Amino acid sequence: MKINVVNKSKHELPAYATEFSAGLDLRANIDSPIELKPLERQLIPTGLFIELHKGYEAQIRPRSGLAFKNGVTVLNSPGTIDADYRGEIKVLLVNISQATFLINDGERIAQMVVAKHEQINWVEVSSLDDTERGAGGFGHTGVK
Repeated sequence: MKINVVNKSKHELPAYATEFSAGLDLRANIDSPIELKPLERQLIPTGLFIELHKGYEAQIRPRSGLAFKNGVTVLNSPGTIDADYRGEIKVLLVNISQATFLINDGERIAQMVVAKHEQINWVEVSSLDDTERGAGGFGHTGVK
């Protein structure tokens, strides 16, 4: 699939790291380093603007290495970029570690996955079909 992109960053376009990668790494596009203190959140610009096709979204997800090694993750994960959004892609990072994390220009801060989605039409009814699970919620299926 081809997606129109405007790259106002200082960096090359995101690319898939391996043949079977689902996500493209997004890079910080900043003029000076940003200190992300413990429990602090910051909106980090990427310099990228995209034009998705109708029926698709871009999901912004954490990078596993950044989360594991540094406790830095995407706060609204996954964040959704709708097909009609034309603004700059920015990543809402949060530091859940006890140490300040320095974000440098060009740092890989998140990954973006483009996914197809459906829109629904509600059908209001008075009851739902029964299932074996029924109304069993969180933890209902237990640990085996």
